[in-house]
Amino acid sequence: MRIMKKNGEIRPALRGRLAALLMALLLVLPYAGRASGPAWDYPLGPLILADKDDYLVLANKDVLLTSDYEPDDMIRLGVNRTVGEARLRKAASEALDRMFEDAKEQEGYVLYVKSAYRSYQTQRTMYYNRLEKMGYDDGLVQYPGASDHQTGLGVDILNYKWTQKDGMNALFAQEAEAQWMEQHCWEYGYVIRYESDKEDKTGIKYEPWHLRYVGQEAAAYMHERHLCLEEFTEEWQGYLRDYEARGGSFTQLVLSLNLPREIVVLETEEDGEEEISAFY
Repeated sequence: MRIMKKNGEIRPALRGRLAALLMALLLVLPYAGRASGPAWDYPLGPLILADKDDYLVLANKDVLLTSDYEPDDMIRLGVNRTVGEARLRKAASEALDRMFEDAKEQEGYVLYVKSAYRSYQTQRTMYYNRLEKMGYDDGLVQYPGASDHQTGLGVDILNYKWTQKDGMNALFAQEAEAQWMEQHCWEYGYVIRYESDKEDKTGIKYEPWHLRYVGQEAAAYMHERHLCLEEFTEEWQGYLRDYEARGGSFTQLVLSLNLPREIVVLETEEDGEEEISAFY
């Protein structure tokens, strides 16, 4: 690791912040140095599975999100939609923009968002309204905390024809737009969350309109291996348990990969305030 200075000497006001950063590094370096252990041979890297951005979060009837779970980086969607306002997490929204644009430019397909982020309270209202209407849980509206929509990474997408229908069902899979999404969504970091042959794993009936953002690396891997999120989660968590049983430390491995390689001290051009940047 090296420290670079730009714009002259380090001012006293900045020395304290730099000293605090270096002290923190000194505290973790001894532990990071112990990251040596068995070889990491899982197809996806440790930093992807460490999932600092929570893109791999699982929500289902067995793994419930808390009532206060709400991502802090959600933005309004600018794509076509059937509702007045819809939000997704920033990375998911940006990937959706690219997918909608490519669908239009490459194939002439016009896609529409029907539903995106839903809060715990909104899901709770929807669930109990459905329960009261049907008299039983028909499985079409998820129990509060079990909805993929609460992650801010799940989105329902239709073509224009299906925006005019009352309700959704598996026949949407016959539409050219649905088939294009199934074939290409992984290229944008999305997967079909509830596939037709995975109902025993997800506990949810086939939903060809429901896409879930997991990041490009994970989406490509899940597409290649034809894994639903439950299967993927079970697989990589099982590998972590085996890795640690063989003497490895996943925490120390991730820590060693996250240590900065270079610290740059500089001054901003606009207001003259000094900043510290750590590069990895």
